[in-house]
Parts: sequence; structure tokens; C-alpha cells
Amino acid sequence: MIQSLRSGNTATLLPNGKVLVTGGSQTNTSTTGFVSAELYDPITGVFTNTGNLNYPRYLHSATLLNDGTVLIIGGWNDRRK
Repeated sequence: MIQSLRSGNTATLLPNGKVLVTGGSQTNTSTTGFVSAELYDPITGVFTNTGNLNYPRYLHSATLLNDGTVLIIGGWNDRRK
């Protein structure tokens, strides 16, 4: 499911010009991270689901590696209610 409002997510520019948007949380006060990842195409303005992270997270780091993959590491997620 594409999340319309995100906070604490990452946006990584890929070699093909698209942007990988990962994780985040619903608002600045939410402590439950998203697992979703989407590709944003700036030419068409369209977001497309591209899979999920292994764990929900926000305030994480995303690094584009030389082989074109993106390393997602760290961040937070508090599932307590």
C-alpha cells in the first residue's frame, strides 16, 4: 500500500532516474514504521509498489551501492501500543 504521508523515510535517487522511497512513519509522533517501498517516477509523477523491507523502520539510512542496489540499515520501530 502506498503511503501518502510519510515522515522519517528515505528517498534514494537511482541510476535510472527513479527514486526509491522506503520506510518512514505516518506522522512525526508515530512510533510504528512502515515496511513498504515504492519507486517514484519523476517524469510521470507516479508511485509504484516495489516490495517491502524485512522490518518496519523510520529514521533509517539508505545508501546506493556501486552495483545499483540500495543498502537500508538502522532506524527505529516501536511496536508497543
